[in-house]
Amino acid sequence: MSEKLKVGILGGTGMVGQRFISLLENHPWFEVTTIAASPRSAGQRYEDAVGGRWKMDTPMPAAVKDIIVKNVNEVEEVAKEVDFVFSAVDMSKDEIKAIEEAYAKTETPVVSNNSAHRWTPDVPMVVPEINPQHMDVIKFQKERLGTTRGFVAVKPNCSIQSYAPVLTAWKEFEPYEVVVTTYQAISGAGKTFKDWPEMEHNIIPFISGEEEKSEKEPLRIWGEIKDGVIVPADDVKITSQCIRVPVLNGHTAAVFVKFKKAPTKQQLIDAINNFSGVPQELKLPSAPKQFIRYMEEDNRPQVALDVDYENGMGINVGRLREDSIYDWKFVGLSHNTVRGAAGGAVLCAELLKAQGYITAK
Repeated sequence: MSEKLKVGILGGTGMVGQRFISLLENHPWFEVTTIAASPRSAGQRYEDAVGGRWKMDTPMPAAVKDIIVKNVNEVEEVAKEVDFVFSAVDMSKDEIKAIEEAYAKTETPVVSNNSAHRWTPDVPMVVPEINPQHMDVIKFQKERLGTTRGFVAVKPNCSIQSYAPVLTAWKEFEPYEVVVTTYQAISGAGKTFKDWPEMEHNIIPFISGEEEKSEKEPLRIWGEIKDGVIVPADDVKITSQCIRVPVLNGHTAAVFVKFKKAPTKQQLIDAINNFSGVPQELKLPSAPKQFIRYMEEDNRPQVALDVDYENGMGINVGRLREDSIYDWKFVGLSHNTVRGAAGGAVLCAELLKAQGYITAK
């Protein structure tokens, strides 16, 4: 009998669900034992339910091919088989909120890739290197839900990973005003070029809801727990534009920053390269050895060359220059479906296990 924790994937047939399954192959702590999806996929072998829609670069893991997909709406049936679940369901926000809390109330922890609970005041939204202390709000959430081990935790939006960690590394210099434009890959919409041929040789200067997330979610990550809820920070102002570009994987950000203090270029670079957090201290299985790296070349970071840095879990930064209007400007790059989605959620689950929130049932 395996001593690994038994994991369920909610929404396991979609792109992010597939990424979870790919990343969890041979994971030292977790084993995918249950996959749940929409009623139309329920009852089929996983390989048959996905059919020709497997979108990962690596083959479907043999261990999951014969798993019989369960109906994600049969909450008790799914929950009794697992120690915790990852959520990547494709539903309306209200439906996602309801089903994730329903799983939590079965005493099954939920680690979600979805946005539905990112602003629920007692749900932690965590980048493990930045705000691991926000997991402390779980005890207040459990009181509200009436649970002893069930809760919901989420990871933030994929696009902010390419700049929020950098601004966090520079916190001592007090950034207070930020302009960011993100250039976002099509996999962020759950698509490939085969699915979305009109994106070839094209950009679309609108991604629904993305600019609000880009401006507000970093503030929640930098916030504090007060009276049992997370109160967002209010000392930084961010304005953004978000553009869909013809790239499969990798979100790039062009960022302009004003500081209250006056850091030198070398101080900023050193702060980036030396920044680490609890995942590095604990040597969590998915944690990058170096979370953020600075690249000196004028033409880096590039999606084609750098998106898989640290197995997609690291952040790339380059082109740090003084600006004529703002103080400094830079370009950041992160892997949107690894660090920005499933990989970030897996790292959150590893942190929750290390902190004692996720255990065997």
